[in-house]
Amino acid sequence: MRKFTNTELSYWPAYSGNHLEGGLGFLNWLWNTKSNARAWTKKFFDLPGLNVPMTADLNQNQIGGWHQYTHSSTTAAWLSHHFYLHWRYSMDREFLRERAYPFIKETAVFLEAVTEKGPDGKRTLPLSSSPEINNDQLDAWFSAITNYDLALIRWTFATAAELADELDLPDDAVRWRKILSEMPDLALDLETKKMLVAQDYPLLHSHRHFSHLMAIHPLGLVRWENGATDRQIINASLADLKRLGSSQWCGYSFSWLANLAARARDGKTAEEALEIFSTAFCLRNSFHCNGDQSGKDYSGFTYRPFTLEGNFAAAAGLQEMLLQSYSGVIRLFPAIPDTWKNVSFKTLRAEGAFLVSAERRDGRVARVEISCEKGGLCRLENPFADCPFNIAGVPENSVKITDNEINIASGPGQKIVLTCAFET
Repeated sequence: MRKFTNTELSYWPAYSGNHLEGGLGFLNWLWNTKSNARAWTKKFFDLPGLNVPMTADLNQNQIGGWHQYTHSSTTAAWLSHHFYLHWRYSMDREFLRERAYPFIKETAVFLEAVTEKGPDGKRTLPLSSSPEINNDQLDAWFSAITNYDLALIRWTFATAAELADELDLPDDAVRWRKILSEMPDLALDLETKKMLVAQDYPLLHSHRHFSHLMAIHPLGLVRWENGATDRQIINASLADLKRLGSSQWCGYSFSWLANLAARARDGKTAEEALEIFSTAFCLRNSFHCNGDQSGKDYSGFTYRPFTLEGNFAAAAGLQEMLLQSYSGVIRLFPAIPDTWKNVSFKTLRAEGAFLVSAERRDGRVARVEISCEKGGLCRLENPFADCPFNIAGVPENSVKITDNEINIASGPGQKIVLTCAFET
């Protein structure tokens, strides 16, 4: 099996889709085979900590593959993201303490060991690549650390510090933040601010992998919610994908684009990407066939290998259009096209272990129901715009409203109902 797009994308929809038990099966497998991965890390790199072979059998024993797979230093980092997501969507403190933080910490230990300081005092990797860029050729190794590796490393150290704070481990938190401060910034084009593959190396042509955009999605290091600078990076990077075209894309590329566009709150692009995926890259039985079957030249790939990740990533893209919570704030219908005047969903899951149902009528959010599994502060981007709204199910003194955010202090098992005052 191969663990970068094939497995990671396949589990994206488990979290917001409220199927944590499905994602937990994957995490249990990673945990139960961790000793083999640790032994491989020691044998292959002769370093402490944890990495995972990108191509492996079901026992985590490395199998053959391109050198950029077999030598990758950041596979465990991407897999760590799923441990983090399970914690954030479940708020299961036992899982955080016994599984999520230990896995991420071991990964951070390895990344601290494998990175090397350069003359400028910044850390880098001795070998860095970006999945399938330049295929299995010598120039698939870059002279500077790639944005793919860099985003994963920065995310790992930042998240390890976050979870150490959560578990009241201040020495750990200080350690991870210090190493994070030694990592360089993401590589950007100085003029347009688009994300590059690596420093001074833009994406040169259409390509099926958007791994240089990991910082936008799925990692969320670069966020629309952060303001003008991050928005410029996101918009410039997506514009570059469109400029280069889809001639070398596979089906999952369109699925991934839908997720990226949703993070940019671009519902039109997200809808178009999912429409093309479903009509041109899926067989009649709904299986993703990787190549373009439509004859409409969406891609130069027209073959038919069956893979799973495109379908699952497409489901995640639709969920991202309806509900986002990755920055700690719940956003309803953040990326739907203007033509979707009437939309509803039931029991999607948000970070913080909140189960959310919402209905949009005639272009306006009419009703929102939030069930609080664990309780805690529920932060909701105000979905009602200028419409007055009512809140039921919580005491009035537990609600704080700012210009664009509704903060509600909730208890375990509490149900919150918000309705537009214009609705009957």
